[in-house]
Amino acid sequence: MRFQSWAASHPGAVRSHNEDSFVDRSDIGLWAVADGAGGHDAGEVASGLLKQALDAIPPALSASELLAQVRLRVGEVHQALREEAQKRSSRTVIASTLVVLLARDGHFACLWAGDSRVYLLRDGALSQVTRDHSLVQELVDAGTITAEEADGHPRANVITRAVGAAETMELDKVSNRLVAGDRFLLCSDGLSKTLADAELAELLADPGPAERLIAEALARRASDNITVVAVEAF
Repeated sequence: MRFQSWAASHPGAVRSHNEDSFVDRSDIGLWAVADGAGGHDAGEVASGLLKQALDAIPPALSASELLAQVRLRVGEVHQALREEAQKRSSRTVIASTLVVLLARDGHFACLWAGDSRVYLLRDGALSQVTRDHSLVQELVDAGTITAEEADGHPRANVITRAVGAAETMELDKVSNRLVAGDRFLLCSDGLSKTLADAELAELLADPGPAERLIAEALARRASDNITVVAVEAF
């Protein structure tokens, strides 16, 4: 299969700087979104290191080699962020969410840590491929709150896993077959917390979806950074 991609990022309607980064490498079937955290430019450092690491992956790798390179390089960034945080102070955390989409040989795989998301639009139906590593998702899973209550929960910004955050870090992974016409959406939570799934599906189906998704989020006064990578298989 071949791929067409669109990518864009914006600080949002409230914040003055952008701590998100993205990777758009249709040449090797690799796309990613990283949402940095930590304040004092640390978020930009975290997401930026992930971008640099993934952008540096060489071409001409097999699917298994590509997956191994992603895991290896993310692990190296995780360790580097931990070491940099310790240099600054014992209480400093420099971290980033990460979501990665790999596509090769008629299959796709998603790897992630945190609450940046991957959605799949197939035959007009939108599904969320990833599952948030967040406090509210744990509360939903436990039956403490409903999915509807999670959207406006006062601790909706608390994530339970990120690159650089804890001593150990594991990327979750899901994989499946590709179908011609599949459209994927990778995004930071500045988008997913601003637009409903039905709106995401409608805009993702349009030509040039990245800019349109960001424009709609800005029209809704998105309070966080917004990053979008859209990918179509054909």
